[in-house]
Amino acid sequence: MSFRLAATSLTLLAALSSPAGATGEIESLITPADRARLEAYDQTREGALAEAKEKGKPEDVTTLDEVLVREAISFEDFDMTGNWQCRTIKAGGEAALVVYGWFRCQVTDDGSGWHLQKLTGSQRTNGRFFTDSDTRLTYLGTFSVNNEQALPYGTSQDSDQAGYAFRTGKNAWRIEFPAPRYESKFDILEFRR
Repeated sequence: MSFRLAATSLTLLAALSSPAGATGEIESLITPADRARLEAYDQTREGALAEAKEKGKPEDVTTLDEVLVREAISFEDFDMTGNWQCRTIKAGGEAALVVYGWFRCQVTDDGSGWHLQKLTGSQRTNGRFFTDSDTRLTYLGTFSVNNEQALPYGTSQDSDQAGYAFRTGKNAWRIEFPAPRYESKFDILEFRR
């Protein structure tokens, strides 16, 4: 690893752990690969959901439709902190559509912004949110399996995650991940109290 690359990596890791990492400084943090994923969000979403609806089991398609019909509402006056039930829906790819059961997630606020951890289930995520608009947040996090130590964001394209979060009710929201690294073309992580 070159000195310049090592210095850049250390700067990024420090930024993510400091208050500036959660105050809208996303432009200096997001990786080029994740920027490209988010730029292709609409096309990726459309293709993956069409595949899922065409080839998925009818009961899973019904669940997917129930999730997608919930329109995005404002995050204003929404307290995301606390314990949540969460489940993943995988669309397109190896299996056309997979709806997992509910697991445990937790959102904390360390004073610099909201931080998400998926606590149970074999596939985990750990990351932070950045304001994109009144009705959409950007999520940057890392993927890990079981109780592996999550790598800091920006360390590896194999573990980095990027997605958009949408509030869909008084106690409901979701994150949509375009082009996740493994298994599917589009993931939805749904949350409820």
